[in-house]
Amino acid sequence: MKKKVVLAGGTGFIGQHFAKLYKELDYDVHIISRQNEHISWKDKERMQEAIDGAELLINLAGKSVNCRYNEVNKKAIMQSRTETTKALGEAVLSCETPPKLWINSSTATIYRHAEDRAMTEADGEIGTGFSVDVATTWEDTFFAYQLSHTRQIALRIAIVLGKGGGVMIPYLNLVKFGLGGVQGTGDQMFSWIHLDDLFQIVEFLREREDLSGVFNCSAPEPVTNHELMKQLRTKLNAPIGLPAPKWMLEAGSILIRTETELVLKSRWVIPERLEQAGFTFTYPTLDQALSEIIH
Repeated sequence: MKKKVVLAGGTGFIGQHFAKLYKELDYDVHIISRQNEHISWKDKERMQEAIDGAELLINLAGKSVNCRYNEVNKKAIMQSRTETTKALGEAVLSCETPPKLWINSSTATIYRHAEDRAMTEADGEIGTGFSVDVATTWEDTFFAYQLSHTRQIALRIAIVLGKGGGVMIPYLNLVKFGLGGVQGTGDQMFSWIHLDDLFQIVEFLREREDLSGVFNCSAPEPVTNHELMKQLRTKLNAPIGLPAPKWMLEAGSILIRTETELVLKSRWVIPERLEQAGFTFTYPTLDQALSEIIH
């Protein structure tokens, strides 16, 4: 029998990459998604069947936060995280052979805007506002399930960098069109993680049966927005990058239907628990990550 992994919300940028890698490792990969060819969130029986006996359940589901935070979108962002987590929790509870490990996404945005010091799992300060409410409610929903046979880990994931998708597309386009200068003051911290390191973290945590709880998933060397844009310009040989002050970002974000928080919030997050546990990053620096992504 092949080992089985279940990817909930497995059709996005991260999920597709994980599905490919697990298939290469000869896992039987099951995907729960709103897309027709996969297991439907409404089909409780098939969901339970897939999760029963799984080595690993990973929940990546959730509406993109790259939108305007109006009431309709806010409700959809919150519900797409909490309702899917509840559906998985109920499925796990009804399994004869529950999965050994359930990893649920969370977000590094849970911490406050920080330009003064790094946020760790032990002494990071939880922020305020809608994005933080989403993160805390999501984690609370997840950890409300007291599962005696399934380890539970929430990954507070920083901005994921990888080829062919995610935030790299808009960032690279900005630079190519000469708009790759600093955004806002440029002093805000940019915490990030390479897509391959995120996968390796999941594998590391799967093997380490002594670990559970919350983990920051971010590279150990975050940079300022100023440094991020400078490195992107260097990699793309773009000598000029026009800056975008806050007022311009506010106006532009309305036009492209997003929120300035996505670029202006200072996320200074350090993966203290992973490093203490002995995890080694393949891409600890932004230069190494961008060198792999941009050829």
